[in-house]
Amino acid sequence: MAVKIRLRRMGAHKKPFYRIVVADSRFPRDGRCIEEIGYYNPMVEPAEVKLDMEKVSQWIKNGAQPTDRVRSIINSFKSNEK
Repeated sequence: MAVKIRLRRMGAHKKPFYRIVVADSRFPRDGRCIEEIGYYNPMVEPAEVKLDMEKVSQWIKNGAQPTDRVRSIINSFKSNEK
């Protein structure tokens, strides 16, 4: 089973926000997920991010691969957290 950490799109038309989820790569983008680990709201300035870094690191240790966009969100979250 290939597990990905990726974005699930939520919100109204032209007003998106995203939940950061752990899901099987075979599931649809907005389909079933294994666990929610945070959210990302690009509609506010600056973009609002909330992540449970303990769960993120645990899933990465277990072999989950973050998508490119989620990887950049995680890195920016880490740099803003310090």
